[in-house]
Amino acid sequence: MSVLTRDEAQTRARFLDVHRYTIDLDLTAGEETFDSRTVIHFTAAAAGDTFVEVKPATLRSISLDGHPLDPADLVENRFPLTALTPGTHELRIDAAMSYSRTGEGMHRFTDPTDGETYVYTQLSMEDVQRVFAAFDQPDLKSVFELTVTAPEGWTVLGNGIAEHRGDGHWTLAATPLISTYLVAVAAGPWHSVTTEHAGLPFGIHCRRSLAPHLDTDADEILDITRACFDRFHEKFDEPYPFDSYDQAFVPEFNVGAMENPGLVTFRDEFVYRSAVTDTERQTRGMVIAHEMAHMWFGDLVTLAWWDDIWLNESFAEYMGYQTLAEATRFTDTWVDFGVARKGWGYDADQRPSTHPVAPDPAAVPDTASAMLNFDGISYSKGASAVRQLVAWLGEKDFLAGINTHFARHKFANATLADFIDNLASATDRDVHAWADAWLRTTGVDTLTSHIEESDGTWTLHVDHDGSRPHRIAVGAYDHTPDTRTGTDRLVLRDRFEIDVPLDGTPQARPGHRPALLVLNDGDLGYAKIRLDARSWETVVTGLSGIPDALTRAVVWNTARDMVRDGELAPTTYLEAARTHLPHETDLALAQGVLAFADTHITRRYLTPENRPAALATLTALCRDLIRRTEDGHNPGLRLIAVRHLIDAATQPDTIQDWLGNGTVPGGPELDPELRWRILTRLAVLGAIDEATITAELEQDPSATGQEGVARCRAALPTPEAKATAWNALFNDDSLSNYLFTATAQGFWQPEQTDLVRDYVPRYYPEATALAARRGPAIAAAAGSHAFPAYAVDTDNLHLGEQALNDTALTPALHRKLTDQIDDLRRTLTVRNTH
Repeated sequence: MSVLTRDEAQTRARFLDVHRYTIDLDLTAGEETFDSRTVIHFTAAAAGDTFVEVKPATLRSISLDGHPLDPADLVENRFPLTALTPGTHELRIDAAMSYSRTGEGMHRFTDPTDGETYVYTQLSMEDVQRVFAAFDQPDLKSVFELTVTAPEGWTVLGNGIAEHRGDGHWTLAATPLISTYLVAVAAGPWHSVTTEHAGLPFGIHCRRSLAPHLDTDADEILDITRACFDRFHEKFDEPYPFDSYDQAFVPEFNVGAMENPGLVTFRDEFVYRSAVTDTERQTRGMVIAHEMAHMWFGDLVTLAWWDDIWLNESFAEYMGYQTLAEATRFTDTWVDFGVARKGWGYDADQRPSTHPVAPDPAAVPDTASAMLNFDGISYSKGASAVRQLVAWLGEKDFLAGINTHFARHKFANATLADFIDNLASATDRDVHAWADAWLRTTGVDTLTSHIEESDGTWTLHVDHDGSRPHRIAVGAYDHTPDTRTGTDRLVLRDRFEIDVPLDGTPQARPGHRPALLVLNDGDLGYAKIRLDARSWETVVTGLSGIPDALTRAVVWNTARDMVRDGELAPTTYLEAARTHLPHETDLALAQGVLAFADTHITRRYLTPENRPAALATLTALCRDLIRRTEDGHNPGLRLIAVRHLIDAATQPDTIQDWLGNGTVPGGPELDPELRWRILTRLAVLGAIDEATITAELEQDPSATGQEGVARCRAALPTPEAKATAWNALFNDDSLSNYLFTATAQGFWQPEQTDLVRDYVPRYYPEATALAARRGPAIAAAAGSHAFPAYAVDTDNLHLGEQALNDTALTPALHRKLTDQIDDLRRTLTVRNTH
């Protein structure tokens, strides 16, 4: 399929003005295809040629201004429109389009629980043409009028209010000017909870089989939605620009959510079938706030080209965390960002594939390259930069600039230059210089503290490895006894701000040096932090005594970075977790530390010989946490501990007993998530067979159950199970995106490296062929989940380095392999260092 280049888009934007799309979709044509009839009204500015994108199963007919054109002229996904005259034109296209099983275009899903079918669109970047013909680029905004024919009993949702006209015929209210990729339709026998707020209809929707679970959480979801909606109206001068606000939780969704105007689509894992922690509820709330922020930044004002995708995502990421903290009970959102999200940005920024937050337009020459920038740079690093910008400008000036941006560009497109100019109009600070330093550069600076003591004073010196200016807070902490527990804790003596590089001579401070000095206290900065030697000694014994969770997050991130950089032994990190997590009160921190210990340390950074001892440490830690929560006062912490104890099990006895009894002693009872988690671990250990897996599926035939079965079967430690799973992944192209991921997750296991060793060299050519056949979504899954990450040896590294030179690699797979191979190289360095 031809990809759209930036030059082509700019040429076409100068040539065309697109006024209106009238689209008729018929979803009753069968299980493989649907009918799509599109009329496009547009104006050509001059005589010339252009093209329209469409990727049909069958192109039945196409006409321009009433004159039929030859469908055979379609080349890949482009139909040429030649010899256009200046003035208005009408283009009509009638096509049969294919449903998707990969979450791209019009995805079709049949619920195994009750046999009901659902369809929804995901059109970001270049998938519009899988659903209707379009001039598919973000700066050709238009009005969209849609009609949909659906089976009886279905409900149709869209960007505007939907009206059922009988016999399965639905009409969606015309949109204001929006970009093609933001058009959305979701249809099926939805279970819906509706209300009204601020004079607008609000609704939340899910599959019927999830109805009881949505109903349980409906009040929480709608309360968060209303609170964030109201808070955004306090921040923004422009009112919400669309006629309704629906949120649909859809199956097999590739990303967290999509900001379609008036119809936000979420992955339906956010409708919780099983117990979750309050941090996970907070994450759902953050995503709700994130997507709502896009209604203004992304939908009302849209990027002109995909080099500015960060403008959408960085802004929404910042607003998601900040607005949720301001408007709801989830007031500690930035702790979760610091311990769980920020590392995503730090890691991405140290790989060969890093790029500026705002890349040079030449670095994003086409849509294929643009797709690669939905990453930790655009989200996590970008949000960190925006957060620092707000602190630097002050929120009042920041919002004044944002509101100017909305007023000047509403229902239109804007660039980075527009954004910076609008911010600059609200402040005397040099926003353009800030943008050059923070948005146009790559990499992570490192700030290291050193303290000099002299005559009852102490002086802070900061070594700065990097080029960006930083304004950060510094926290000075002293020891103090905890009279209640008899243990040592730390108390804040002083918190002050400094500029890095330091301006002038460092100032001497009175008194003895603090026991602990933390750079970037409060985590407003974006930099790796290194502690002075005495502060590190304090952390080793007193980390859990630091009073503020956000400060503890900064310190845990420091330890995490040191492990990744080979400066701290992985076992030392585990010992710190063993010492301090039993005293941790913040769920996000407990989960983040345990996740890094499990995913990175025990599975990759430690050799197979050292892994059993590390798993024993994790098991002992989790048992401590379970004992600590026996009185039921912290079910979230208990759930985290139970999950990680399951994953760390080296013998089947304990978790088999839990499975047989249907409960962990003292709780929780085993819900579907915990049952499948135990079964997956038992499969890895060879403690269950196919009959046990099949029996569990009979008890839980849901989509989640189907994924659990795929994961368990692929995890069984037999040659036959591995051969079957490999064939499903790389030869049988019938797996949906979710079943592909589940199978890949089960296939590679640290305990089974000898069993699957022969598959490692097969991975690279077969993944390359798979990506070319099945497209970007499966390519990304193959690079993320099917990569042989546990084959930590130079042979795998050399194979991967050679594979990167293969010109047949698709951009999506090339990017994933670049990152995976760099992580493998780092893992080998950590192992060789310690």
